Parts: sequence; C-alpha cells; structure tokens
Amino acid sequence: MRSLPALLAAVAVAVAAAIAAALLWPRTLPVDVALVRRGRFEATVEEDGRTRVRERYVVSAPVAGTVMRVDLDPGEEVSRGQVLAAIVPAAPPLLDARSRREAEDRVGAAEAELRRAVEALAHARTALAQEKVDLARASKLASDGIVAHADLDKAELAVDLRTREVAAGEFEVHVAEHRLDLARTLLARLRDPTRDSGGAGEPWEIRSPVRGVVLRVLQESESVVAAGAQLVEIADPGDLEVVVDLLTEDAARVAPGARVALERWGGEAPLEGRVRLVEPSGFTKLSALGVEEQRVNVVVDVVSPRESWSNLGDGFRVDVRVVVAEDDDALVAPASALFRDGSGWASWVVVDGRATRRTVEVTRRGTRVAEISSGLSPGDAVIVYPGDAVAEGVRVTTRREEEREGG
Repeated sequence: MRSLPALLAAVAVAVAAAIAAALLWPRTLPVDVALVRRGRFEATVEEDGRTRVRERYVVSAPVAGTVMRVDLDPGEEVSRGQVLAAIVPAAPPLLDARSRREAEDRVGAAEAELRRAVEALAHARTALAQEKVDLARASKLASDGIVAHADLDKAELAVDLRTREVAAGEFEVHVAEHRLDLARTLLARLRDPTRDSGGAGEPWEIRSPVRGVVLRVLQESESVVAAGAQLVEIADPGDLEVVVDLLTEDAARVAPGARVALERWGGEAPLEGRVRLVEPSGFTKLSALGVEEQRVNVVVDVVSPRESWSNLGDGFRVDVRVVVAEDDDALVAPASALFRDGSGWASWVVVDGRATRRTVEVTRRGTRVAEISSGLSPGDAVIVYPGDAVAEGVRVTTRREEEREGG
C-alpha cells in the first residue's frame, strides 16, 4: 500500500500534466460563417422616405371677409362643386385703375394657366396612346417568344405611369378652371359690386374644384380672413407617391424606372415601386451628426395594387430600397465577410477547420451582399464579421449565419 505522501505526489503530477495539456492543446475560435453561392445579386441604396399625395389642392379665400365655420372633418369625401365654406366679403375698396389692372392680370394669368394645363393634358393623352400601342406590340412579340417578359413588364409599367399622368393632367385642368372662375368673379365684383349673387352682405359659396378627400381643415372656426387665406386641403389619398432624399453620389446611380422595395410601412409584405423622377437639383441638409450633406429628392410611384396598401396615407414614413444594379447569375458573398486588404479586398475562408486568407476581386458591392469575380468559389464557407482574433491557420468552430440570426 502506497504511503499518503506518494499518493499526493501522484495526484499533483496528474493535475500538472492535465493543466499543461490544456495549455498546449490548440485552441479553437468560434466564428459565424455563410456560404458563397451563385444566384441573384442586387446592389441597393437604402434610405428613409415619406409618402405624399401626387396632386393636392388648397382651397383659399377668394376675397377678404368673414368666413363661416367649416363643417368638414379630415377624411370626409367631397365631390367636385360641393360647397366647402362660405365667406361674407368685406366692403369693396374704392375702385381705381391699379385695382382694375391687377384683377385683369389675374384673369389673364388664370387663362394662361388653363391653356397650359389643357396642352399638358393633351400631351399626356397622346403619350398614353403611344404607350398602349407599344404595349400591344410587346405583348404580341412576347407571346411569340421574340422579346423577353421583362420588356413586356416595362411596357405595362409605362402604360400605368402614363395613365397616372393623364389623371394628374385632368386634375390640373379642373384646378385651373376653378381659379379662372374665381378670378373672373372677383373682376366682375370690382367692376360692379351690385352683381354679387345675394346682394351686399350675403355670403359667397366656396366650392370644391375637384373630387377628393379632405386632408386638413386649415380654418375651422368663423373668423375674419384676408384674401388668399388657406381654408381646406383636398386630395386623393389613393394617388400616393414616395419621396426619398438620397446622397448625391447615390442618386447619381439611380435611373428612372428602377425597381424599388418599400418596407416597414406598417403592412406585412413589402410594396413594389418604380422610380419616376430623379430631381435635377440638389439641396443641403444637416445629418443627425450635424454634418452638411448634399442630397437629391427621388420620387417613387407605388405600383402594388391599391388594396394591399389601403391604410397608407399622406406623410407616412417608409423604408425605401432602390435597386441600382442586378444580375440573375452572379457569384454572391455576404458584404460582411469582406475586409480591406490594401487597395483591394480579402476574406477569411474556413478550410479543414482552419481560417485561410483569400484575396478577392469584387465586381460590385451592395449593402448586404457583393458580387465576386475571383478569389472565391460556390460553396466556400466565409467568416462573417471577422474579429482581430482571426488569423492565418487559426482553428475555428463554425456555425451558419442564419442559425446565429435565430433561424
């Protein structure tokens, strides 16, 4: 039987050997990986946007006077010609040559605006007719397999956009007609105050120039107002567009017709949109950090069916993702797996349980993924968000990125 000192010595030797083995045993580093794949690549520009109605009309007081209480509520539908408010005109001023000339100029300007609106509407209708002819031609060619279905989709989108332009043109004509009527009525009143419909002190009825929905009541209570005071704002909430201000370097990559995904707007599924306009002039805006940025407004049309976004209204916030480049057959890797290597790019690839550095040629880089031209192959497991502990030859234990995100 061994003595107690000998037993304790053996235990001490065994513990020391275990500690030494643990210290000398190669350590493994846990990392998250994703697989390089061949598939669709999209380079996108992402920014917050807001919705707005395409055409809105602010009904204003045609003359100075006392406006009666407006019995309308936001969300209430109104028809064209419906009485919105009534105003009792103030006593007419002494007529002089200057007042007469100003009133006549207003009538002339309103007539010119009406002619411009009519010409613009005629142009929009002609363009719509041509787009319909192009759509019919594209539909026939697509059915014969001569053109791709993507070209047919573009033709259908062009018809939809032209249809909206015609609707907007009709709206502008109605508004111009209404303004001309107001200008003529005011000129007639200045020339002969006794021509008021109800005599002195009788209220004038202010009618809606268009059919739509009341967005805001700007002057609800009875009060004395000046000529031009805003009373009611009317628009069609179903005719929405989205405005997003992008950095100028991002806006330069966006072209009219580009596909757009509208996310986090309140519904379950993203909405589809198309870029209609990249405004030609930029502006300066302060960022959240107080840095001056040059930005450009980009206007997006919502092309998803109205039924899918019926709860979306004017001035709502949405996340906008504009597709600026795409490829259906690209070698795709997560952008988070790339890091700078001098003037180029590199990535860590897991080979036989160890991290291996690879130099990578990047064709295009998006927000989430990048298109790779060389350096990686389909099926390669690349380390995403590699830390400083990752080095050449380090043993790693891996788990897939989608599992880390809670798959």
